[in-house]
Amino acid sequence: MRQSMSTPIDSQFDRLCRSNVVAILRGVDTDDAIQSVAAIRDGGVQTVEITANSPNVLETIKAVRSVFDEDELMIGAGTVLDSETARETLMAGAEFIVTPSFDEAVVKLANRYGCIVTPGVMTPTEAVNAFEAGAPMVKLFPAGQLGPGHVRSLRGPLPQIPIMPTGGVTTKNVGAFFDAGAAAVGVGSSIVDTEAISAGNFDMLRQNAEAFMNEIDSIHS
Repeated sequence: MRQSMSTPIDSQFDRLCRSNVVAILRGVDTDDAIQSVAAIRDGGVQTVEITANSPNVLETIKAVRSVFDEDELMIGAGTVLDSETARETLMAGAEFIVTPSFDEAVVKLANRYGCIVTPGVMTPTEAVNAFEAGAPMVKLFPAGQLGPGHVRSLRGPLPQIPIMPTGGVTTKNVGAFFDAGAAAVGVGSSIVDTEAISAGNFDMLRQNAEAFMNEIDSIHS
């Protein structure tokens, strides 16, 4: 049974949902990550995920955390495959964990440290197993291929499980995902354009983030 009193996880969950969008940085080095996050934050996106398979991920998380205060940016670690990596990223400054699949040890570790964990799922069974293990939200992946209808289908029998569609979310389909019941969305290349980063065009990331937030504002208005 979930506690009725407010917990740090509840606070993190509310903040993540209010942010609407989690921008995903994958394979971005430390210097570029700082500039990328600054541009994304300027575009209105307040939550970022730095994947564990990025170069020097622990140094990158520490560096980004040192630049941005907790009240202006929420930082998570993604593509976390095991509890050891989860702990290392949390010690580096990550505030939440995202995984590509359900691993009970990672969920338990996150609960032990009082942080959100969002395991990747596709089926109702995976979603229920993750939720009952203590994950307050699940990541539907790959959302672009499964589509908003899959979110709606899961939410029908499982309205108690918040869902964050990730993978293939764009400004063209983000409205449909929220209409289907998404609690938030994870967005990679549609915001974090690696070609723009390589060219030093960080303003493109700001524009991409701004476009998503404008679209979401129009949905919620």
